[in-house]
Amino acid sequence: MVEKIQIVKQRFDEVNDLIIQPDIISDQQRYTKLMKEYKDLKVIVDKGDVYKEALDNVAEAEEILADGSDDEMVEMAKMQLDEAKETITKLEEEIRFLLIPKDPDDAKNVVVEVRAGTGGDEASIFAGDLFRMYSKYCSDKGWRVDVVSQSDGTSGGFKEIIFEVSGEDVYGTLKFEAGVHRVQRVPQTETQGRVHTSAATVMVLPEAEEFDYELDMTEVRIERTTSTGPGGQSVNTTYSAIKLHHEPTGMIVSCQDQKSSHKNLEKALKVLRSRLYDLELAKQQAADAEKRKSMVSSGDRSAKIRTYNYPQGRVTDHRIGLTLYDLSNIINGDIQKIIDELMLAENTELLKANDDVI
Repeated sequence: MVEKIQIVKQRFDEVNDLIIQPDIISDQQRYTKLMKEYKDLKVIVDKGDVYKEALDNVAEAEEILADGSDDEMVEMAKMQLDEAKETITKLEEEIRFLLIPKDPDDAKNVVVEVRAGTGGDEASIFAGDLFRMYSKYCSDKGWRVDVVSQSDGTSGGFKEIIFEVSGEDVYGTLKFEAGVHRVQRVPQTETQGRVHTSAATVMVLPEAEEFDYELDMTEVRIERTTSTGPGGQSVNTTYSAIKLHHEPTGMIVSCQDQKSSHKNLEKALKVLRSRLYDLELAKQQAADAEKRKSMVSSGDRSAKIRTYNYPQGRVTDHRIGLTLYDLSNIINGDIQKIIDELMLAENTELLKANDDVI
């Protein structure tokens, strides 16, 4: 463990020297990446310092015990030894997790797409519930939510809603939400009181910057139209709505959230770039045996990951067999306890797969 910490310390010192170099500071892209690495490494280095101090305490206590000439010092040394050993055990576990190689995308902002699935109007209402759940969760985390586009359901909710989330380590947190979410409840339109099962699909895409994915604009056809649906004076009067057609993939992205055509184009390009970047990530994951075997974040969007059962007030995450009888709080944004369990499950898998690192 000491050797591993020393390797991290050497890299930390290198990065510490780099971030004060004028040529690095002038390169915003590289500077941002190095600052992120600096913060991550500093956490390990600080833990390592505490770990080394605990090891020194053990050595000191054992030396006093070996001498044994002073009864009072021996008694104090025994207490110090017990405390230090307990601290070492705890720190070793923490450092083991910190040494797991991080996914570079975890620090990114995200584009989230929620789409109504099977279940008609009830599925759209559920998609709206999920959007509100994520909005509340993000608000509590101090993250910013910006709607890119939405298609309203006929009885409420959304047929589809796309939104951006900006903050710290957003993708590393929300990536576990990708997949099919099911709801079991009596729909508002049901007169017989029968429980129906509906579904909505959630996609969580790491936001791709221009240097992450170089979009060939010759392959993109830009269509400018008037905005539709409810809105202000600019609706149906100015050509501010944007629809992008990516010719090679047939992918279409629309955005009319902003009054400015330029801002709508900027948002639409961000979504398109993120979708294409996600396709590349999916290819990499398919080639990565360990990621493919992961039950937690397989990236399989057809997988049913969670069920929200209203009659029983129950939420079940099928990937890790977690059941919580706290549906009302969870649907109101209190999903951290689920995410924590999913993170723990994934880290446990990664620990097994990275024995050579830890």
